[in-house]
Amino acid sequence: MAGLNEIPSLNALRAFEAAARKGSIKEGAAELYVTPGAVSQQIKGLEAALGTVLFIRDKRGLQLTAAGASLYPVLREAFADIGAALERLKEQEQTGPLTVSMVPSFASKWLVPRLGRFRERHPEIDVRISASHHAVDFAKEGVDMAVRLGLGDFPGLREDWLLTEPLYAVCSPALLKGPLPLGTPEDLRRHTLLHDETHREWKMWLEMHGVNGVDHTRGPVFNDASMALNAAIEGQGVAMGRGELVALDMAAGRLVRPFDLTMPFRFAYYVVCPEAVAEWPKVAAFREWILEEAAGEQARAGGRPPAGPA
Repeated sequence: MAGLNEIPSLNALRAFEAAARKGSIKEGAAELYVTPGAVSQQIKGLEAALGTVLFIRDKRGLQLTAAGASLYPVLREAFADIGAALERLKEQEQTGPLTVSMVPSFASKWLVPRLGRFRERHPEIDVRISASHHAVDFAKEGVDMAVRLGLGDFPGLREDWLLTEPLYAVCSPALLKGPLPLGTPEDLRRHTLLHDETHREWKMWLEMHGVNGVDHTRGPVFNDASMALNAAIEGQGVAMGRGELVALDMAAGRLVRPFDLTMPFRFAYYVVCPEAVAEWPKVAAFREWILEEAAGEQARAGGRPPAGPA
């Protein structure tokens, strides 16, 4: 027989176990969704590797030899244990904590202030927020679902449109009545511009509204929009705000719009997840809740804004 370093393939062992349990090559093959010939070949290979015959065929059909009868119950129990372990793992994944990935700015400015309402509706689901700028690998990083910013093209994933945001300038109310009041967009030349790492939104906004004489390249750059907004709240300059990300700060009076000039944002937020987990109860529950939250916000803001220019 084979030594410990020559353990036969799992496919061969599975083919033998299925045929022995069913008492038929044909029925074993049907269970494994392969051809009878494939099962026969796997069993022949297993017999060659072990150096013994496992089955004999007589007028009563397929019969186990003494060696086969010795091996079969061990494999039957082993595969049953593997199946049970996989079922337990699947159940834990479906009912355990829900891990959701999103960019830090969306997590801190939009989701976290509203998350208590999800806990009230689903106290049985523990949510873990993974704030990250990179597009996560769902399988490798143990993430169940994500909120991503893009154009709605996420191959291999279920995607649901969440919300689109307009862009406009925001600042602390103190800047409106300070020594250099903001009355017109041209007044921005005397104020600090706050940027996120894309560094493009100010340029696009100024060009769209025909504002001249403002150097869009100056000012500090933050690698997350929420930091730029926090700097604006502290009166350190003027930031480019996205509608939903600044809604709560504006409602609380921490931020104001110095000008009534808006630019559509070409990207939208989407809720995405692998198709295989889309209907898991915890995933479906979170998706339903967050879509309801966004729909309510969009309705109060006057509906879904049109997509901006490319």
